[in-house]
Amino acid sequence: MSKVRILVLTSSTGGGHDARAEAFAEWCFQLYRHDVDVRIEQMLENSSIVNRSGVNLYNWIQRRSPWMHKIFYTIVEGLSILNRSSVTFGRKFYLQVLHEYRPHLVLSMHDCLNRGYFQLARAVLGADHVRTATYCGEFSGGWGYSRNWIEPSVDLYFSRTPTARDYAIKKGIPVERARVRGHLMLPRAYLESIPRESRGNYLENHLGLRPDRFTVFLATGGNGANNHLSLLPTLVRYADRCQAVVICGRNKQAYNDLIHWRANHPEFHCYIEGYSEIIHLLLQVSDVIVTRGGTTTCAKALNFGCPIIFNAFGGIMPQEQLTWKFFRNGADSQKIESAADFAAVMGEWMRNRANYDIALKKFLELRYEEDPTILIDEIVTLANTVRQADLERQPFPPKAPSVTSLEDGFMPTPI
Repeated sequence: MSKVRILVLTSSTGGGHDARAEAFAEWCFQLYRHDVDVRIEQMLENSSIVNRSGVNLYNWIQRRSPWMHKIFYTIVEGLSILNRSSVTFGRKFYLQVLHEYRPHLVLSMHDCLNRGYFQLARAVLGADHVRTATYCGEFSGGWGYSRNWIEPSVDLYFSRTPTARDYAIKKGIPVERARVRGHLMLPRAYLESIPRESRGNYLENHLGLRPDRFTVFLATGGNGANNHLSLLPTLVRYADRCQAVVICGRNKQAYNDLIHWRANHPEFHCYIEGYSEIIHLLLQVSDVIVTRGGTTTCAKALNFGCPIIFNAFGGIMPQEQLTWKFFRNGADSQKIESAADFAAVMGEWMRNRANYDIALKKFLELRYEEDPTILIDEIVTLANTVRQADLERQPFPPKAPSVTSLEDGFMPTPI
């Protein structure tokens, strides 16, 4: 059977790069079924001990000391010199993957997997036998937008926002190859929509919360870095008007501590979950989310119209700065660096709901509608300029979904 083969390069520095890689693979199957073969490679972790150590250090810094990332970021920028025309660390493993899989397109989801990787793929497979593309998840440009994203020889370069695209062009991406294509979330995020009039029902019947209370979503990334126990005392002050949705990522100790905390605060309504697969649903029933500037979570919050309070405890990492800057400039979003900052924001909103309504209005003005299939079609079409396969494109949303992961009458509704 003739297939289009797409190699996706990613790494688990945070969770956003992997999330977008997985979303791309799911979309390809949703739209093209078995005509498109997607292979995802954790290229940094699997290719060399140097790269793997760098990933581990990055994640440790994110959990423990975000301020240190400014130093780490500056060092990593040096890869733009090392990988100027080929791959330095992890070259042997990457060559093995290229020879074995022989992709028609190499798609990078990570800043450190563009420069050198595209040139080496062309050298091994032939310039006429492989295409390249980059999906950059940053919201804006400036300090924190890694120069490693910029490989001018790329065939297509996708940015999340016009602001980020303009910066990429300024740094060397040819304007005719630069496109803006939105959030790249899983297909289920577009199918599983809770109607506004049913959100109270979901809060009550699925989460065990009150349908009439202001709901604060305390979020974290996959690695579980959080300040939940510092923030919850503020919410308890407003237990008669406020409740919380709390997720812990893959941080088991945080989950255990929060379960114990909840048992000792019966006056406060609180839903607690570890690593969550339903963030897209939790956002739809929350009034605000408190999160670090991770691009994936913030993109989902924007898509579902849930205003963001940025968690800057311990400082903001350079990449997070890009996200914070976009929402600060576009929606005047709040940033907190301490429990006292959070208490000030919540106090203002609890005393006068109109202040929250103003923040919500500004945030919603940033939101835009998108057709998530356009990005997938463009990437697959680019890969197929090499393969020339006869692809059968499936409709989206499916004409007659047979099952839904939502219960009690919620049906998949395209957003």
